[in-house]
Amino acid sequence: MTTNLFKRLQQLLPDEPVLSGAVSVAYDDGTALIDMPGGGQLRVRNPFGHQPGSRVYIQAQVITGDAPQLPYVLIEI
Repeated sequence: MTTNLFKRLQQLLPDEPVLSGAVSVAYDDGTALIDMPGGGQLRVRNPFGHQPGSRVYIQAQVITGDAPQLPYVLIEI
């Protein structure tokens, strides 16, 4: 029996990337508008009820938890 190591590695990786951003608007329907670093915005589900100004982690269009309040730094290589 042979083992494909690449397929095993893919199984360990998450399907969706983990992003971070700041809540700009919290809506009554359980969603929030997120300001992303670099200027984009996402409307995602907000199951924990985060309020505007909160930094959060997002995965698969859902807020998954609190992110640290760190300054955004862009480094170009």
